[in-house]
Amino acid sequence: MRFEPTPLPGAFVIELEKREDERGFFARAFCEREFAEQGLESRFVQINNSLSRERHTLRGMHYQLEPAAEVKVVRVIRGALWDAILDLRPGSETFGRSFGAELSAENRRMMYVPRGFAHGFLTLEPDTEALYLVSAFYSPEHERGIRWDDPRFAIPWPAKPAVLSEKDRSHPDFDEAYHLAVA
Repeated sequence: MRFEPTPLPGAFVIELEKREDERGFFARAFCEREFAEQGLESRFVQINNSLSRERHTLRGMHYQLEPAAEVKVVRVIRGALWDAILDLRPGSETFGRSFGAELSAENRRMMYVPRGFAHGFLTLEPDTEALYLVSAFYSPEHERGIRWDDPRFAIPWPAKPAVLSEKDRSHPDFDEAYHLAVA
């Protein structure tokens, strides 16, 4: 695996190193040792699977507060999406900045989302399916969300969402007391 740093410290786009022959290829999508050598989380407690049937479905921006803050490693197994992360780490030099990258079944790239980041994605193709590793169990009382179009952050999405859940549409404007307070 190749770990490509993003402009947001601690976040990476991960490229597979394929070993190819006449049959096709083989590549590791996760290796505990390689993640640990990069100083990254290497213990995951859940693997989540998400299917979005419609093009331009937006899911996000989601995260969990401490002590349930989570690391995610996101990979698309069918279709394509624009994966977005937002730095919400108090005191971070890049607080409030976002980064996005296209993840697809074809490019096989993965996004490493550190603790303290909100995460979301916009599908670029119908029937897009994502699989992601998560380092903490889901905890409803620690769950938070940032509205996809919160003007404070102005995340540059590649298109306007066509499908958005009521929950994601209803996230409040950013308020540090609510969004960053330890639950």
